[in-house]
Amino acid sequence: MTKKLYVGGISFSTTEDGLRTAFEQAGTVESAKIITDRTTGRSRGFGFVEMGSAEEAEKAISMWHGKELDGRTLMVNEARE
Repeated sequence: MTKKLYVGGISFSTTEDGLRTAFEQAGTVESAKIITDRTTGRSRGFGFVEMGSAEEAEKAISMWHGKELDGRTLMVNEARE
C-alpha cells in the first residue's frame, strides 16, 4: 500500500526528477510532484512524494526530514487529507 508524503522547503532549482532520485534512496517512489504556481509556472516550494509502502515512507522521513537538498532544508512528514 502506497504512502503519500508532504515535502516542504523544496529549492526552486529542484526538479521532479531530482526529488524522485533523492527519495529513491529510501525505497520505491510511485510518484513525485512539485506544486507550481498556476500563473507563473514557478515552484511553490513544496510537493508530494508517494512511496511504495509505509515502511519505505518512514525510512524516507527519517532520511530526509531536516536534511538539505539543493541548498534548502527539507521538512518531510506524512501528507494529510
